[in-house]
Amino acid sequence: MRFKDKVVFVTGAASGIGRAICLAFAKEGAKVVLADILEEEGVVTVSEIKASGGVAYFIKLDVSSQAGWGAAIDFALDKCGQINILINNAGISGTAFNNVLDDVGWERLMSINAGGAFLGTHFVVPVMQQNGGGVIINMSSISAIIGQSNVHFAYNASKASLRILSKSTAVQFGRDGIRCCSIHPGLMEPMRTSGNVRDPAIRAKFLERVPLGRTGVAEDVVKPVLFLASDDASYITGIELYVDGGYLAG
Repeated sequence: MRFKDKVVFVTGAASGIGRAICLAFAKEGAKVVLADILEEEGVVTVSEIKASGGVAYFIKLDVSSQAGWGAAIDFALDKCGQINILINNAGISGTAFNNVLDDVGWERLMSINAGGAFLGTHFVVPVMQQNGGGVIINMSSISAIIGQSNVHFAYNASKASLRILSKSTAVQFGRDGIRCCSIHPGLMEPMRTSGNVRDPAIRAKFLERVPLGRTGVAEDVVKPVLFLASDDASYITGIELYVDGGYLAG
């Protein structure tokens, strides 16, 4: 078990990729703290982990709330004593808003996708410094690298901010034993907040540009997350890893 006695804090943990990440870490022996606004789904996932012999806790968290983050970190430390790995996964889709110039959409996307990851870093870095190190993985997107039509500007901007936040964190806190990387998924199954990308015609058009010819699934992202969080990647930090079926290679 690669993560025995490690404590992993995951945001956006109740569904989709976040849920799959939690289940995988628990299977590898980690204690997992699940944070999400979806309380019912989070509790169900915790029950599933416990039923399989794992250790997990749920805390309701709006990642855009500084007070919420403070309470969530206190909860995790009270339950587990430390935080070794932070997965900043919470986010909303760039197709959640029909108007790409919607100012409300800008504020919401930036506060959750970018602000949430910053606040997580803000609260967890001091804990990791005290513990002698740790790993932070920020869930970005291929939207951080390219401009796209029918996607709110703030999605691209917020995901691009995670790319440079990861590099800055790696540079500024590497001497404290803290590693930080970003992961950039491509075309995946629709998010809970997805809009037009659910349309089969739009997905088919997008898929034409994916060299591997298929949509990604949660497991495609989970495995790289586990690798980067593990000691196998102990000399890897500040990188951006594309999990996109070759989309950005074209």
